[in-house]
Amino acid sequence: MDHPHHHHLPSPGTRAAASSVAPAISTTLASDTVFTCPMHPEVRQNHPGNCPKCGMTLEPLLPKLEEQENPELRDFQHRFWWTLPLTLVVTVLAMFGHSLGWFDMAVQSWIELGLSVPIVLWAGWPFFVRGAQSIANRNPNMWTLISLGTGAAFAYSVVATVTPQVFPDSFLSMGRVAVYFEAAAVIISLTLLGQLLELKARSQTSAAIRSLLGLAPKTARRINADGQEEDVPLGHVHVGDLLRVRPGEKVPVDGAVVEGSSALDESMLTGEPLPVTKRVGDKLIGATLNTSGALVMRSEHVGSATVLAQIVQMVALAQRSRAPMQRMADQVAGYFVVGVVGIALLTFLVWGLFGPEPSWVYALINAVAVLIIACPCALGLATPMSIMVATGRGATQGVLFRDAAAIENLRKVDTLIVDKTGTLTEGRPTFERALGFAGFSESDVLRLAASLDQGSEHPLAAAIVAAAKQQGLALDKPEQFDSESGIGVRGVVGSRSLALGNTALMQQLGVDVSPLSTEAEALRGQGASVMHLAVDHVLAGLLAVSDPVKATTADALASLRQAHIRVVMATGDGLTTARAVGQRLGIDEVHGEVKPADKLKLVEQLQAEGRVVAMAGDGINDAPALARADVGIAMGTGTDVAMNSAQLTLVKGDLRGIATARDLSVATVANMKQNLAFAFVYNALGIPLAAGLLYPFTGWLLSPMIAALAMSLSSVSVIGNALRLKTVPLQRSEPQRTD
Repeated sequence: MDHPHHHHLPSPGTRAAASSVAPAISTTLASDTVFTCPMHPEVRQNHPGNCPKCGMTLEPLLPKLEEQENPELRDFQHRFWWTLPLTLVVTVLAMFGHSLGWFDMAVQSWIELGLSVPIVLWAGWPFFVRGAQSIANRNPNMWTLISLGTGAAFAYSVVATVTPQVFPDSFLSMGRVAVYFEAAAVIISLTLLGQLLELKARSQTSAAIRSLLGLAPKTARRINADGQEEDVPLGHVHVGDLLRVRPGEKVPVDGAVVEGSSALDESMLTGEPLPVTKRVGDKLIGATLNTSGALVMRSEHVGSATVLAQIVQMVALAQRSRAPMQRMADQVAGYFVVGVVGIALLTFLVWGLFGPEPSWVYALINAVAVLIIACPCALGLATPMSIMVATGRGATQGVLFRDAAAIENLRKVDTLIVDKTGTLTEGRPTFERALGFAGFSESDVLRLAASLDQGSEHPLAAAIVAAAKQQGLALDKPEQFDSESGIGVRGVVGSRSLALGNTALMQQLGVDVSPLSTEAEALRGQGASVMHLAVDHVLAGLLAVSDPVKATTADALASLRQAHIRVVMATGDGLTTARAVGQRLGIDEVHGEVKPADKLKLVEQLQAEGRVVAMAGDGINDAPALARADVGIAMGTGTDVAMNSAQLTLVKGDLRGIATARDLSVATVANMKQNLAFAFVYNALGIPLAAGLLYPFTGWLLSPMIAALAMSLSSVSVIGNALRLKTVPLQRSEPQRTD
């Protein structure tokens, strides 16, 4: 389905479009770059680096205009793909090497060592750096555990391979001292995979900014003092310049009309589907589309002072100000690390001081065993597996989640702000009805109006012509046609003088519209735009065109009320129309004539009241609010900018998808908690065994087989549990069959 906003938009993220913006905007965003952490927004510095709290790579607070590949993403991709084959070989050797009998087991240890060196020391190097930083900054986290666990497993295995004679005989198994190379390799490969998934999701956040910046035209037509006209790059436009805007062109910068009049399509910024009339003295917004007449304007705001540039700043700052998803894994890991390191030290001392000879060898081995078993490799899988399955399931239901935070936050939402145009309604004008007067029938009024409107480019005219053709009415060609920009059209059809337009045009022609004023008011109260038709200067009837409510909207609102979600409507449209639609749909809280900044304020105001806010919209005017809301929900039928700013896109533009997405969110978070329990429980059970608590009673120490079993069991449980999300029951987002 075509959408009225769509044909003015660039394709998302096109480099050409992104680079077309006034240099003034780019200098504002690029100079004095501040880097911040996605997980800890309070961390800020003026150069790239890693977060001292969690070790994540810092990102620019305001993205650059040109699309840049994330160097960390590229680096991690190289590390992951180059070492993945090595990890697979090491794992196969560790699991089946003995039964295959390809090598002597002592030789196999050396082969595993050779294959593991590049995985651990090259692919895993960034994790060791982050682990060291976490200890230096006294912020134990996932990286502390991963670097300690993999480092311990690798160092222990190297010693076992190079100098097996230092180990007691009881440590010999199948002709060699058991090694843990595959554990270290698998943990590093899985962690790299998790990082790749996360970096990909994060790199999409700046796509919203780039598609917004691509809206500005590349050049402006300047009228010089000598009357000559020339096309100049947008960056060369100064305040006070006279610019010509021809039909079909975008307004280059913010300013005011000094000559001419036209209808401007401002839907991309205001969400209002009907073009707005601009006459001398009226303000123009940069990047909006001039549909019909030619204009001369004087520029008033250029570069970073334009409305578009300010929306860009708002989106960029709103994206950063969202409280990041505090991962349960990271929080638990902080305490877990301290506990595990404490147990490992205690194990070392107790075995060293009180254990059988050689006591300090036993001490070292058991302390290392504690670190190895405690490194929960399934922890790296616990949340990404649930997220991967849930996003796949959502996609089949027409619900696209952009990141894990959206899935986690959606279940907590208690307030939903909805835009009207294109979200609750179709977002395009449709002919509603005609009324005849003074002997003219309804079809006469429609036929005459459509005949005259064939010469007009206005979307309202297109709706009237389409309705007449649909009813099979024979249209005459207008002999004369004149567009009274913004107030209506005049012309001659079949030797009759016709005028079609609003009350201002009728007053100008001295036509009395009072006989139909009650009907006109009633139609306006239902949210329609009303036009009067005069034939030979006498009122012949009126026509109503409106933006119809989507067929699925009422259903969607009912299911949201059932989930106890408060629905608020905020629209750039007039208050009368907004209230009419709100009344029809049973929405009590309605805000009309709302600007982009006001939608953002409304979101912040509700958040300040302690509410968890979702915002559903489809236009550029919704972008800042979509980015600031706890969960931004975009209509898939809307603009690229809205989809890039939102964390959730409803492919069909059907609000019923919100109920589906919410069910999926509840199920996924429960699934993630279960996965974290699986990830920890096997490791926690293995720790006492690794520490040698059972040795005095049973003579058991942790064998590599048990460690491998604990790791694979926890991973299998996590994967199996995550796959259950494929079958969890959800509310239907498809239309229900009634036949």
